[in-house]
Amino acid sequence: MAKRIPLVDAARGFAAFLMILYHFCFDLNYFGLLHQDFNTSPFWLSARAFIVSLFLTLSGISLVLASDRGTRHALIRLVRLLAASIVVTLGSYLMFPQSFIFFGILHFILVASLIGMFFLKFYRANLIFGMIILAFGLAYSNPVFDAPYLQWIGLMTHKPYTEDYVPLFPWMGMVLIGMFLGKLLFEHLKPQWLWGYAPAMKFPALLGRHSLAVYLLHQPILIGILYLIFGH
Repeated sequence: MAKRIPLVDAARGFAAFLMILYHFCFDLNYFGLLHQDFNTSPFWLSARAFIVSLFLTLSGISLVLASDRGTRHALIRLVRLLAASIVVTLGSYLMFPQSFIFFGILHFILVASLIGMFFLKFYRANLIFGMIILAFGLAYSNPVFDAPYLQWIGLMTHKPYTEDYVPLFPWMGMVLIGMFLGKLLFEHLKPQWLWGYAPAMKFPALLGRHSLAVYLLHQPILIGILYLIFGH
């Protein structure tokens, strides 16, 4: 199996581009240059759900692709995710102390990667598990999970006041579905076009290969530029 699949990198790069576009609009709103309700608008909520779903499905696919690269590679990836999660939490606390990110998408991917290791042996069962977790996470809520120390699980009666929130339920479902797709495409079907490469994929694949750095740097850059131009 190839160490990197250009199509997967390009898909991750496309997700990163959509994320940058979403956050650019969010930042315009923050600076008063756009007037949108990102917390209740069906359009913006749907856009965020699509972007997160794409990232997490690809994360599940990547777990399958990386499963044959050894323990050392897995540990390095986890350490990077842990360090990046800490940076995000500290950075968001400095900028938004009342709504800092305590369990955003990087925190989720870190925990989901650990959980996902126990599901690598499954194939079709991951599709079933994923759909059950998705349905349960969307349909069920309980005030017990409103407790601060349980908010990372999900199943809350209301969204906590934070700038980014990706709990285990329902989002672990997308990772497991991605793991099913990864095994289906790259271990069972193996169509030749999956390993193809087109010139148009070059830039999105580059973004996808460096998606963690893009995630960490794009907001400081966007906010810095907007602050220099418009102030606050």
